[in-house]
Amino acid sequence: MHELQPYETYRPLLISLAYRMLGSVSDAEDIVQEVFLAYYQLDRQAIAHEKAYLAKMVTNRCLNEQQSARKRRETYVGNWLPEPDVSYSDYQPVNPADKLEQTESITYAMLVMMENLSAIERAVFVLRETFDFDYASIAEIVGKSEANCRKLLSRAKEKLGSLQGTPVFHNERAMELAGAFIRAAETGDTAALVGMLTEDAIMVSDGGGKVRAAIFPILGRERIAAFYEGLARKGTQPSSMDYIPVRVSGQIGLMLLQDGQATRVLTFQWDASGEKIDRIYLVMNPDKLSHVTNSDAALS
Repeated sequence: MHELQPYETYRPLLISLAYRMLGSVSDAEDIVQEVFLAYYQLDRQAIAHEKAYLAKMVTNRCLNEQQSARKRRETYVGNWLPEPDVSYSDYQPVNPADKLEQTESITYAMLVMMENLSAIERAVFVLRETFDFDYASIAEIVGKSEANCRKLLSRAKEKLGSLQGTPVFHNERAMELAGAFIRAAETGDTAALVGMLTEDAIMVSDGGGKVRAAIFPILGRERIAAFYEGLARKGTQPSSMDYIPVRVSGQIGLMLLQDGQATRVLTFQWDASGEKIDRIYLVMNPDKLSHVTNSDAALS
C-alpha cells in the first residue's frame, strides 16, 4: 500500500467528521493532521478496519477538544456560531479532496442546534446520521454498548426535534431571497424581505468581539427589517462590497465580499412549509471566514 493512500482516501471524510463534531474548520483540520501523524507511527498491519480505526482516533480527539471548546465559549463575546462550509454552487468544479464531504444530512442550522447535545450524543448522531456507521462500529468507536448508542441517538433526535424535517434548500425562491436581502442592505427597502420572513423570525450574528455585531439575537421580522433599514441609513455597506449567492452546509446563503475578501456569510433556515425563513445566521468574525476565499469559496 502506498504510504499516503490512507491520507488521500480518508482525509475528506475525517475532516467532515471533525467539523460536524466541533463546528470549527481550523480545529477539524488540526485534529485530522494530528491523527495521521500518530497513525503513521503505528503498526498498521494489525489494524483490520482502517476507516473505523481512523474515525475512532478522530472522535476521541474531538471529544477531548469539546471540553476545552465549551470553556472557551463561556467567555466568547456575543453569540457563538459554527464556521461556515461555503461553496458557490453545484456547477462550479471543486477538487473533492479540498472540501468537506458533500452531505445535507446535517445542515448549518442543525450544527447550531447540536450545541445543545452532549459530546457523546453529538458523536453518535454524526457517526450514524451523516456517515451511516452501523451500531456495532459506533459502539466500538465511542466505547459504549450498541443498546446505549441507540438510546443516545434517540435522545439526540429528540433534542433536535422538528428541525430534522425542515427543508434545507428551496430552488424556486433562493434567488428571490438573496435579492431581498441585497436590496434591504443596500437601499433600506425591506418590503420583499419582510414578506419572506415568518412573524417570529430570529437573526443571530457572530462577530466574536472582532467586528461590530448584535450581542443578542434580533427577534421578529419587524426588528430584523429595522436592522437592515438602519444599515442603509448609516451607509455602512461599502461600495466595494459584492453579494454572492452560495451554499452553506447545503442551505441557501449569501457571501459578502469586500475588496475580494469574505467579510460576512449569511445562511437561512426555512420553516416547515418551505415558504418562509424563520432563522437567519450571520457570521462576521474574521477568524471564522479566513478559510473562505473568492477563488473557490470552499474549505481548503
